[in-house]
Amino acid sequence: MKGFKGGGGMQQLMKQANQMQNRMKKLQDELAQREYEGSSGGGAVKVIVNGEYFISKVEINEEVMSPEEKEMLQDMILTATNEAIKTAKETSEKEMSKITGGLGIPGMF
Repeated sequence: MKGFKGGGGMQQLMKQANQMQNRMKKLQDELAQREYEGSSGGGAVKVIVNGEYFISKVEINEEVMSPEEKEMLQDMILTATNEAIKTAKETSEKEMSKITGGLGIPGMF
């Protein structure tokens, strides 16, 4: 196939895809190390979630520890946890879209 020049373009495309995949892996590793905070009840309950969506810390202000407030405290912990996880997911998606340029590449995060 003398004069065929299509291979170089495909090779360049594969190189770019590989570079993008390497950058995404590096970013995923960095995001996994980050911590995200969610709070509720005016800061009475704080939950820290890592970049892999696991809770790493729960802080409860002593003022909300009365037995009568148990149900409210449980609701605040739930709300704070969900807020922290939402922040972690949104940050991951935003950071990944910087690399992919908003491309919907299947299997790439």
